[in-house]
Amino acid sequence: MKTLEQQLGSYAAYHRDRRNIATHFLGIPLIVLATTTLLSRPIWLSIAVAAASGIFYFALDRRYGLAMTALLAGSVWVGAKLAVLPTGQWLAAGIGLFVLGWAIQFVGHAFEGRKPAFVDDLVGLLVGPLFVVAELGFLLGLRDGLRLAIEAKPVRRTPAGRAPQQCLEH
Repeated sequence: MKTLEQQLGSYAAYHRDRRNIATHFLGIPLIVLATTTLLSRPIWLSIAVAAASGIFYFALDRRYGLAMTALLAGSVWVGAKLAVLPTGQWLAAGIGLFVLGWAIQFVGHAFEGRKPAFVDDLVGLLVGPLFVVAELGFLLGLRDGLRLAIEAKPVRRTPAGRAPQQCLEH
């Protein structure tokens, strides 16, 4: 399994444009909430997926594992609240959040000029939420050594041959 630095570094290579990163701060939480909502009938399924994801995050890093598990628990709680709505409302909420989240993501990748990371590696679907939490931490001045290590990774070229912008300034 790749290390935390490797996972975030690989994901960050697809996310150098500030506008793309900004869209991820909204799009990814919407997708996570949609997923927990849609998996909350029956609730054990949502809990099992969140727990498995938490194990993945803890294997990468204890502090991020704790933060991600807390965020996933909150998402499962909200998803469970939405799951008790009548079926039509539950599906409208879950599917609506999912579609909106992905629409925001694809707008960001249009700015980037690059496909989403998960297209090349499905683990990117798990790393995306962690990336958002890490970027938020970096903006708050946390984990500077990790941020510098990730930013030191070589920048890949976009399909048009231009170098993408660097990650958010910290």
